[in-house]
Amino acid sequence: MGLFSKKKTVKGPAKPWYREWSEALIVAVVLALIIRTFLFQAFKIPSGSMLDTLLIGDHLLVNKFIYGTSLPFSDNRYLVLREPKRGDVIVFEFPEDANKSYFQRRDFIKRVVGQPGDLVEIKNKQVYVNGELYHIPQERHKDPEVIPAVASPRDFMRPIRVPEHSYFVMGDNRDYSYDSRFWGFVDQSKIKGLAFIKYWSWNAQGDLLHKIRFDRIGRPIN
Repeated sequence: MGLFSKKKTVKGPAKPWYREWSEALIVAVVLALIIRTFLFQAFKIPSGSMLDTLLIGDHLLVNKFIYGTSLPFSDNRYLVLREPKRGDVIVFEFPEDANKSYFQRRDFIKRVVGQPGDLVEIKNKQVYVNGELYHIPQERHKDPEVIPAVASPRDFMRPIRVPEHSYFVMGDNRDYSYDSRFWGFVDQSKIKGLAFIKYWSWNAQGDLLHKIRFDRIGRPIN
């Protein structure tokens, strides 16, 4: 015999197939939850308030860490890369759903128009921020009628100051958007992230050959 002898490796019994599959599934679910909670989340556009920037049936990815990571059931944010700025398209928890159960709360998507401390005013459909006209190429006015301020704040709104840690948001489809003009400000703690890319687009009203909007897939959101 030599000075050294090989040790025999004793292998345990192989894991049953269902255990291997269940372990792989658990790992996949945990990773998906981590990604969804802290990194990215998918959203679908259900209404036309952001036309023509976003169409009904567009599917988006939202960057959840750019404004800071929040722990579940907490409003505190950590590792903030930057604050929301004017022009960002954000997804947030609808403020009027605050008293509803978790499963009844809705997510809205709008564009930031006013940051904390800004003075926002609307005159004859035109938005003014800190006394200067704020016009962006994405905004649309699809209703030529002008509604007086006594009837609605849609086309005329007195100057209002955006509170600290809050944002004034509007839909790009200005005449058909239910936004800060009607229900007030979005608290920063309710913002879920920045919408940045369309990864899928489905036209439910189109014919069979045109249901998938290939020209919108992979397009950034500006």
